[in-house]
Amino acid sequence: MSLEGKLTKAQKAAAVLVAMGKPSAGKLLRFFKQEELKALIDAARMLRTIPQSELENIVAEFEEEFAEGAGLLDSGDQMDNILNSTLSPEEISALMGWGKPSLMSDEAPPIWPELAELEPVRLGLLLGGEHPQTIAMVFSNLESQPAANALLTFDKPMRSEVLKRMLSMTTVQPAAKQLVENQLRARIASDSNGKDVSAGQSRVASLLNELDKSVLDEIVEDLEASGVDGIEGVKARLFTFDDIIGLDQKSRVTLFDGLSTEMVTMALRGAPADLTEAVLSAIGARSRRMIESELTIESDAATAAEIGKARKRIAATAIGLAATGAIDMPSMQSAA
Repeated sequence: MSLEGKLTKAQKAAAVLVAMGKPSAGKLLRFFKQEELKALIDAARMLRTIPQSELENIVAEFEEEFAEGAGLLDSGDQMDNILNSTLSPEEISALMGWGKPSLMSDEAPPIWPELAELEPVRLGLLLGGEHPQTIAMVFSNLESQPAANALLTFDKPMRSEVLKRMLSMTTVQPAAKQLVENQLRARIASDSNGKDVSAGQSRVASLLNELDKSVLDEIVEDLEASGVDGIEGVKARLFTFDDIIGLDQKSRVTLFDGLSTEMVTMALRGAPADLTEAVLSAIGARSRRMIESELTIESDAATAAEIGKARKRIAATAIGLAATGAIDMPSMQSAA
């Protein structure tokens, strides 16, 4: 007597998994939801010995239904496994919500040099809302410095998630990489329409933020005296380490949450007493004691270049956090 017609779909699925064996079945089980796993376990417990001929019919039925289109798994937690497996461009496009892969073009130049030229805040906003796996893939193809600067514009949980995925990332299919490139290219083109003035102000501000405050202030004064258009928009985007003293306490706490004590210690070398207190008051008691102790000891590594580098990194972090609304920066509020 045949059992095939009496088996439920869950029992048939359980039978196929049992026939596959532990290694292969174990890989597939990670993609099932909790309620689906429970149904499979219950079904497996009710299974009896299935003749080989009937098992072959069940497998054939599975193959036929899969060929007709079984749909895609919707587990976002497994996106990194799915993206780097042997999916077609259409499947990758569907998973990422990019629509049809008609955006692909083998003739278009690589997007990575163009992305590397974007200011960190704009690149962060460009990638905002993307899956961490997509962001990890983009950062893996960028030069280290622009990728690091853009990473600082994300909040701590997202930074950790992106870095975790970069560590485990294997080779990405050329088709998937091409899809990402073309989507980003289209997004940059769309974002640029009607925003030329703002983009220019951001570029100038990004350049000025790399300068020492004394030089920066002198250039801004010259620009104001010349009557050049857009200077107010540029000023609203300027932020240096010295400006930390103007942030409210909540914003300072958010800014220094997650920054290393080594970087903060280096940045505070030679800083005025009021600025040093503004920074230390936003840090936990244990970290504060460590930093204060380190500041009493001279360091050969504390060159002007290294101090300036640490201060610029902290200022860049503040700019990124302000752009995402994580901290309150009055100058950027007035630019909105």
